Amino acid sequence: MKKIDLHEATESLAEYVKHVEDEPVIIVHKGVALAALIPLSDVDYETVELSTNPKFIAMLERSRARHKAEGGISSEEVRRRFGANGESEITA
Repeated sequence: MKKIDLHEATESLAEYVKHVEDEPVIIVHKGVALAALIPLSDVDYETVELSTNPKFIAMLERSRARHKAEGGISSEEVRRRFGANGESEITA
């Protein structure tokens, strides 16, 4: 992982992106990571968009808190309730 201090990050963004395939590039200021350039070879755009969306993150946090407080049901129970046997059923 390559760390670059914010004040020393004077190259163009394109130059830093060229190095991402070799290793992540982390921009730091006073020892605190501010930003990261990482390769997205195995990640689609929608995953990145959702993982950084404050509304989606808040929804996940509410869901996790509710599950912790109230409990939940297993995937097996969901399948039982909906009569799913694990096979895809296509209806026209």
